[in-house]
Amino acid sequence: MEVEVKRITLPEDLEHAYRIRKKVFVEEQGVAAEVEIDEHESQADHILVYYEGEPVGTSRVRNVDGVAKLERICLLPTHRKHGLGRLLVSELEAIAREKGLKKAKLHGQVQAKAFYEKLGYTAVSDVFIEEDIPHLLFVKEL
Repeated sequence: MEVEVKRITLPEDLEHAYRIRKKVFVEEQGVAAEVEIDEHESQADHILVYYEGEPVGTSRVRNVDGVAKLERICLLPTHRKHGLGRLLVSELEAIAREKGLKKAKLHGQVQAKAFYEKLGYTAVSDVFIEEDIPHLLFVKEL
């Protein structure tokens, strides 16, 4: 199993990320296409995870008031449950640490609560709705 996580530096790699996000968030989960790509794209560091040379997952991180905000964490349905999500989050945390950030937060879907807890995140909010999907605010000290 050949797995690689890479930071996105080329426009064509960002297009791979957008395609994965469209497939997961827009097509699978029903998020409106016009809100999936947002005004924060250029301020974020984006990454891709490759499986056997094919891009299968993506995510981004940005500095929001001195806290790393992990966003758009997604894997194609065919590549879930293989530890690739853990690699995405780990790389985002590494980027945050490089930037001197000491804390991370994310809006995680309720159905992924156990996943984030295994990675050391703590839910610190009541359930709230984002794009018609129940979420929780998770935080972690880096």
